[in-house]
Amino acid sequence: TIDTSTLTTAQLKAVVSDMYGDGSQREHMGVIVRSFGFKYGLPLDSDMVLDVRFLPNPFYDENLRSLTGNDRPVADFMCRFHQTFDYLRLEKQMLDFLLPQYINEGKSQLVISVGCTGGQHRSVYIANKLYEHLLEQGYNVDITHRDM
Repeated sequence: TIDTSTLTTAQLKAVVSDMYGDGSQREHMGVIVRSFGFKYGLPLDSDMVLDVRFLPNPFYDENLRSLTGNDRPVADFMCRFHQTFDYLRLEKQMLDFLLPQYINEGKSQLVISVGCTGGQHRSVYIANKLYEHLLEQGYNVDITHRDM
């Protein structure tokens, strides 16, 4: 039996995982990185919403308008601006700090939604970069582009 009278939800989850799992499950959290367009509404299941509408917008370049953040010319455009590099550096630092905190609290999944106006260019590019970073850090991560 387990005396749950003094346990938090996260502590109970850890005890059950240790007793019946391999003990490593609490160290693994599924992360979903999702791009979206604010003009289509916020994703309701988001745990964290990142607004990248302050970054320069490739939409206003006629040669880039029909492309997405998955395309090299859009990536090249985004890389021309120091704001892109500064934002990514700071956002990666924040995620590197926050994700272990969520794991310690027993969170099993985290949905990070990255939004720009239409969900085609900036949010896709930034979501891809955050996805790559989280993969490199060893997280179980998936990516979706809602509005493409």
